[in-house]
Amino acid sequence: MGEETGTTTCAIIGGGPAGMVLGLLLARAGVQVTLLEKHADFLRDFRGDTVHPTTLRLLDELGLWERFTALAHSQIRQLSLDVAGRDVTVVDFSRIRGQPHPYVAMVPQWDLLNLLAESAQTEPTFTLRMQSEVTGLIYEHGRVAGVRYQDREGPGELRADLTVACDGRWSIARQVAGLDVREFPVNFDVWWFRLPTDAATEPTLLPRLGAGKAAIMIPRDGYFQVAFLGLKGTDAQVRARGIESFRREVVELIPEAADTVAALRTMDDIKHLDVRLNRLRRWSIDGLLCIGDAAHAMSPMGGVGINLAVQDAVAAATILADPLRRGRVSRRDLEAVQRRRELPTVVTQSVQRLAHRTLNPILRGQNFSPPARVASLFSALPWLSALPAYLVGVGVRPERAPAFARRG
Repeated sequence: MGEETGTTTCAIIGGGPAGMVLGLLLARAGVQVTLLEKHADFLRDFRGDTVHPTTLRLLDELGLWERFTALAHSQIRQLSLDVAGRDVTVVDFSRIRGQPHPYVAMVPQWDLLNLLAESAQTEPTFTLRMQSEVTGLIYEHGRVAGVRYQDREGPGELRADLTVACDGRWSIARQVAGLDVREFPVNFDVWWFRLPTDAATEPTLLPRLGAGKAAIMIPRDGYFQVAFLGLKGTDAQVRARGIESFRREVVELIPEAADTVAALRTMDDIKHLDVRLNRLRRWSIDGLLCIGDAAHAMSPMGGVGINLAVQDAVAAATILADPLRRGRVSRRDLEAVQRRRELPTVVTQSVQRLAHRTLNPILRGQNFSPPARVASLFSALPWLSALPAYLVGVGVRPERAPAFARRG
């Protein structure tokens, strides 16, 4: 069988939040879009389940609010710390002003992606190709002119006026294009797992701090989604020690898990995340643009990666829709996307790097607890909890849905 060929206006690599939002918005602008996703479905666990206030507002502006709220989800409105024996709210999303939905929604990413995909597929100019893995780029006259891919039928080529890489931190497109990545040191990794709970839990994030380790417990429907933090590069040792050792470490940090930790049956129930923090120096070359994690891998601190990726997609659609309709996307157009989104990326990553430093004494084995004066300060000035809430939930330069994409 010969190699399949095709054409489109915009080829999008990767069906994550950035790719799906970009595809939906451009299709609503009348741009011919083909999105290539290498998997057969979106069912992958622990993949950025946080949906922040600005993304919630975007879904509302796109006319998807009623369908989104029908998805099973929980709402996180506060983050509290045990400070000198007192439960202190240090992040309060309900204090954010100017947002119609001031909370973080916890929803399985596959449900969100299915919602976006179904909405995009109602647009006549949108095509979704599952099980289509991009393997390379097509170059013509010194510019990227499309992608090579492998699907169930064999190899193929898709020619495009513009290719947008939304394929994550291990982006094949940015590797093939040779785009220079600036890496920032990170000294911890995350192990994700679930702990069942029968009790009704308050919609509050519950951080736990101990010598050499930390955890964040995210309340979900019937279980806690737990992020267990430890030293980078130790996954092999963690797995070699086995599930019994891991359970003991969990109970040491989360004593109330003693009755439920047996739900972790094998180390296969523990998913390792190699935490990276980096960004491209240039997000584009002629014919190719990188956004989301393909342009800037974020730390899981604050769960802001999905929100930044979505904001990148909104900005890219707003800037590029008209040039794509005219069939003339210049390097200057692509650079405008980076100029628009680079400041939010730099500021957010800088804050994350500062937050990482607070983990250093914990990861070195020291016991750590916030000083008592923190409790006094937040008790006396409760509005302070709105500042980190705004940084996490809204961020720098939030984007609004372009007029051509709004519905309802």
